[in-house]
Amino acid sequence: MKSYNPLADAMNKDLQAGAPQVYEMLSERGKAIYFPHKGILGQTAEAKGSKINATIGTAFENDGSPLTLECMESLVNVPSESFLYAPSFGLPKLRDEWSKLLTTKNPGLAGKKFSNPVVTAALTHGLSVAGYMFLDPGDEVILPDLYWDNYELVFCEAYGARFKFYNTFVDGGFDVAAFAKALNDGKPGKKFVLLNFPNNPTGYTPTEAEAAALLGEVKEAAEAGNKVVVVLDDAYFGLVYEEGIAKESLFTGLADLHPNVLGVKLDGATKEDYVWGCRVGFITFGFKGAADSHLKSLADKAAGAVRGTISNAPCVSQTLLLKAYTAPEYAEQKKQKYETLRERVVEIKKTLKAHPEYAESFEVMPFNSGYFMCVKPLGVDPEALRKELIANYATGVIVLVGLVRLAFSAVPTHLVGDLFANIDAAVRKLRG
Repeated sequence: MKSYNPLADAMNKDLQAGAPQVYEMLSERGKAIYFPHKGILGQTAEAKGSKINATIGTAFENDGSPLTLECMESLVNVPSESFLYAPSFGLPKLRDEWSKLLTTKNPGLAGKKFSNPVVTAALTHGLSVAGYMFLDPGDEVILPDLYWDNYELVFCEAYGARFKFYNTFVDGGFDVAAFAKALNDGKPGKKFVLLNFPNNPTGYTPTEAEAAALLGEVKEAAEAGNKVVVVLDDAYFGLVYEEGIAKESLFTGLADLHPNVLGVKLDGATKEDYVWGCRVGFITFGFKGAADSHLKSLADKAAGAVRGTISNAPCVSQTLLLKAYTAPEYAEQKKQKYETLRERVVEIKKTLKAHPEYAESFEVMPFNSGYFMCVKPLGVDPEALRKELIANYATGVIVLVGLVRLAFSAVPTHLVGDLFANIDAAVRKLRG
């Protein structure tokens, strides 16, 4: 076995002994990374409580309180300790609280084993940590052909991966058969799957039956000898607006699906709790037969990747979120914000039903959740339509993968009708 840092070697040997299939899923970076428990952070932890503590590079007043600017402290209602560094793993209480919330929001996780979440600087950073741990140059990322364009920067440009696409929709639903074909193409080996539900850009979450079918296909691939890393971009988790749609994350099923399947759940406060600027996310691991030491090794490696790239996520943001999650009014306020978005979806459906003529201008792609929906303009170039909408209709939209993405999350309910009327009018004008 190639020799790494002794701390990395210890983790790797533990995985090789008890979960060799997971060790084989790691990239070279993933095998080499470790958390420096015996470095500055470890030595600082050992010195905690000492009368004289000259370890870490933070500053304190002569009375022992953090040496912070009063004008900064006055801006946020948090303890002055919130201006210190957070651990690279994240604030322990926040990690524990998010772990409890995972089970609350996903009852199917009750009794199942998964790692304690590691805090990332929101979900994009979590994606990067997953790429760091599991992707080598030339590795394939299996994902649908309707996807968030930032994946290209995260996985292809940063880690040298290649995309392997499959068709997203068939007959108004998710194309499970296309997913299965892409997953099983080629000889058995390590497979890296990326699933994003609710999907950006389409705003689609699988039905309960489709979700079960996806898990079935992953299990079948694992039984055939594949080592499958399934990375879940759950950025918009919980924002499901229709009955019959999967309410729980696929992580619920992946956590104990098969020893050859590693579930990697990426989620966070950004979209779920409407705090886009806080930049706090989480990465959580689970696989069937995992021992506590295996899950700890994966969490340590993730924290090592955090430490080696950004040091730690913002402590002030983590403190604010911890206060919110333990506030008695949190659940009710979150429900109210969800209702605002759900009402917009109801208005969209109502508007489209009232205007069947819009079908002559654009095709509505399947959607049922999240922040977005997509339309496919008929007979005009999407980019030309985007420019026309800005220039003559005071309407801004995004063009991605040949579709027009509409962020209804950002459109007041009373302007939903105008949005679609403008798109219809612009398409007809461009077609002459």
